Amino acid sequence: MADYNKFDPRVDSLVMETRTFWDPAVGKLSEEDQALLARTVHQSPEKAAKVCYYRSHTGFTREITVTVEDIARIYDEQTARS
Repeated sequence: MADYNKFDPRVDSLVMETRTFWDPAVGKLSEEDQALLARTVHQSPEKAAKVCYYRSHTGFTREITVTVEDIARIYDEQTARS
């Protein structure tokens, strides 16, 4: 049986919907920053600190809770490319 509380490539291949939540430690972010971070974290779900999957009628829903660690990682990856 799959563990739905961590990244699973097989289950992730069946994702039909994504949702993003924000760890309280993240604090306030602008809507633009939230949209950018959500898009970025869902592009590489295997790197996210908190990933959960829920069954739906057509596949799975992936929920990622963005943490301070995720934001730091994304920032580091973006600055390394520059």
